[in-house]
Amino acid sequence: MSATQQVPIVLLKEGTSETKGNQAQRNNITAAKTVAEIVRTSLGPRGMDKMLVDTLGDVTISNDGATILKEIDVQHPSAKMMVEISKSTDNEVGDGTTSTVVLAGSLLEKAEELITKNVHPTVVVEGFKKASQKAIETLKEIATKVDPTDKAFLNKIAKTSMASKMVSADSKELADMVVDAVLAVAEKSGDKYKIDIDNVKVEKKAGGSIRDTEFIHGVVLDKEVVHGGMPKRIENAKIAVINSPLEIEKTEFDAKINISSPDQMKMFLEEENRMLKSMVDKIIASGANVVVCQKGMDDIAQHYLAKANILAVRRVKESDMTKMSRATGARIVNNLDDLSAKDLGSAELVEERKVETDKWVFIEGCKHPKSVTILIRGGSQRVVDEAERSVHDALMVSKDVLEKPAIVAGGGAPEAYAASKLREWASTLSGREQLAAEKFAEALEVIPLSLAENAGMDPIDTLTELRSKQSKGSKWTGVDARNGKIADMSKMDVVEPLAVKEQIIKSATEVASMILRIDDVIASSKSGGGPPMPPGGMGGGMPGMGGMDM
Repeated sequence: MSATQQVPIVLLKEGTSETKGNQAQRNNITAAKTVAEIVRTSLGPRGMDKMLVDTLGDVTISNDGATILKEIDVQHPSAKMMVEISKSTDNEVGDGTTSTVVLAGSLLEKAEELITKNVHPTVVVEGFKKASQKAIETLKEIATKVDPTDKAFLNKIAKTSMASKMVSADSKELADMVVDAVLAVAEKSGDKYKIDIDNVKVEKKAGGSIRDTEFIHGVVLDKEVVHGGMPKRIENAKIAVINSPLEIEKTEFDAKINISSPDQMKMFLEEENRMLKSMVDKIIASGANVVVCQKGMDDIAQHYLAKANILAVRRVKESDMTKMSRATGARIVNNLDDLSAKDLGSAELVEERKVETDKWVFIEGCKHPKSVTILIRGGSQRVVDEAERSVHDALMVSKDVLEKPAIVAGGGAPEAYAASKLREWASTLSGREQLAAEKFAEALEVIPLSLAENAGMDPIDTLTELRSKQSKGSKWTGVDARNGKIADMSKMDVVEPLAVKEQIIKSATEVASMILRIDDVIASSKSGGGPPMPPGGMGGGMPGMGGMDM
């Protein structure tokens, strides 16, 4: 019997590595903290940008947390979780992606201090959960309710979200456009607003400068007019939006036609012509003078349309078709036989213009467009890309306020205030959860701290001054990074949606809790038994693991 006990049991496949206990936790926390360190310097109006070059040599320059992390090919699994929270924050509220990652990194750093003092990770997680709920309650109490359609407020919100971006110098003009766009596509149901941000089409084209960015009450199609003989400009346009091809469809089955004389050939071709002409006649009969078609368009059909002075665009993307119909009020027609005057949309002007080297069709001056376009221009492709990201963030925060009309000041003020309230509350807790709650409060202060550090201010002086001013009752005191001092942020019109702050705290706490609960990392090797994993977790990257993109 004793002999059989000596047989070693192989549980894991060869080449699989396992990291246990404290070592696994330390690896995970270090990886997550490293990710937070990467984006920490890009927080706030004085934050720096990162330049990312991918495997193909494409360059991205950005200080948008989600974009930076998306472009980095992260290998370590817990670092990937940090990337995921920045992505989900970006999709949910659009702003605060950097703050989320920085806060999560800070929470893990504080948790690590407790774990080294033998506080059990589960206790830390419980304390963090309670503290995050308390922090969100505190923010809700101090948030200011606003009128969602107040343009001045929305303007401040949009400007604040762009203050930390490259376009901050032009944020006033861009904020006006963003607010107009969001209010144009907002739909009221009851006393609440619903907004689908996809209805604001953001087109970008290098050339000019950011100041040449335009807001268009309508749609811009990146297509040109199909036929040289067509008019390039039509006022008081009646627009037919068609989802069927203006060409003779091929038969479904194999068909052969034997033609024995030139006459038959001529009849055959004339019949084809007649069919195309009857299609065009249906369009003319409806009174349309602009045709937007999702499918192809035969040369002969183009000729007849040009003869009738109709401007036509073909092979338009489906997403643009729905935007066209929302902007102009046209119904998308699938069958030409159904086309009638009441299906047409209207616009004041449809015109083909040259944008840099391309010809685009502008459909503008729609009455009450439920879909609008912002055409972003900028000095170079990189500038335009970053401007587009900034406009996306601004659109999202304006949407957040419309859907949940409550705001807080920016500049790290709400975080610092929540931290001081959490400290008071922590003293009422018993046991080790009190420690976790205190650490949570410390972690929250990483936001004003990072803002101050990035602005070149002394972090300790800044924090003590911030605490003393807030304890005297001015709750909106924050870090004015532009001028490098402590100031009342609400007076400076630095405001952010409450929804963003809530999302930051929720998702940072969740990811920190998730990483803290892990005490065992089992990494299997690729099939083919490559070399085993390096002991430091998955940092080394295995052969064939390069493809682990996000």
